[in-house]
Amino acid sequence: MRPVSTRLRAGLLATCTALTALATVGPASADAASAPGAAATQLGGDWAPFSRCPVDDPAMLAADGRTDIVQCIASHSASGTMKLGSTQVITGASDLQVGVVQHSDGTNSLVAPAGGALIADSADIPGGLLGLMCPSNIPVIGDICRQITNGTLNRVTATVESAGTPTDFNLTAGATSGQPIISIPIRIHLQNPFLGGSCYIGSTAHPIVLRPQNVTAPTLGIQRFDGNGTPNTAGDMNRLSLVNASQTDTTFAVPGASGCGLAGLLDWAVNLKTGLPAAAGKNSVVLNSASTYLAGLHAPGTVVPDNGKLLSQYWHSAVQ
Repeated sequence: MRPVSTRLRAGLLATCTALTALATVGPASADAASAPGAAATQLGGDWAPFSRCPVDDPAMLAADGRTDIVQCIASHSASGTMKLGSTQVITGASDLQVGVVQHSDGTNSLVAPAGGALIADSADIPGGLLGLMCPSNIPVIGDICRQITNGTLNRVTATVESAGTPTDFNLTAGATSGQPIISIPIRIHLQNPFLGGSCYIGSTAHPIVLRPQNVTAPTLGIQRFDGNGTPNTAGDMNRLSLVNASQTDTTFAVPGASGCGLAGLLDWAVNLKTGLPAAAGKNSVVLNSASTYLAGLHAPGTVVPDNGKLLSQYWHSAVQ
């Protein structure tokens, strides 16, 4: 068996490459400390991208450095596109963060932050509610169309939300191209005064599952830093940076909308204009570029059995 430190370095490289696919939209600043609208912790130095890493989750804290090794992963982005059925939306900034527990048998487990792995800006649906439902000779829809007298009543926003913890993490696929890297369950929240607060495309029970793959390889950078985030070529921590990776997915199916309007009375109207449900092959995500980071102890085998506890301690020491 190879020494733990060698296995970690190989795992870090493959893991970080793979997690470029965790971004749901395009490029962000290299060290964005938090995603738009996120209740994130501001960290200093090389810890900055990992503002929501679930370092205090029991599964992370329990890692000993020999049987289980833990890292933090953060993927930031700023723009992209998503096509659902017949509707294409320009997406806003997003942030996806998870903890990774690498097991000695070669498998791994992903751990999501308490608020969900993915948070994202809202995007406007082209044409708003008028574009989704109007004109219409159906009485209830026609009445709504006549009431849409300003931009506020017409505007429909779509927000991508986590619908579960990511799964099916494939290290090999992350280091290559053309293979699914990870499965990311999401749902899309449609918001407008007439649609109510529970209008979703997808759900936690029946999510949209994105399986992005690399189209182009990212640019690799490697940093060593102290536990508090200060750069140090002999520090206890490693950080890998992969930027400007291009990804896409055209394989996911999209269910119909649900919960739109009183008792779901507007579900069918939303589905009709958006072309939902839509089978795999009729939908797509295009990721223009992504900035992805992975951090973990440089030599976890030297701190057995406290890998998870020390990672948490270091993360908290970087809080500003």
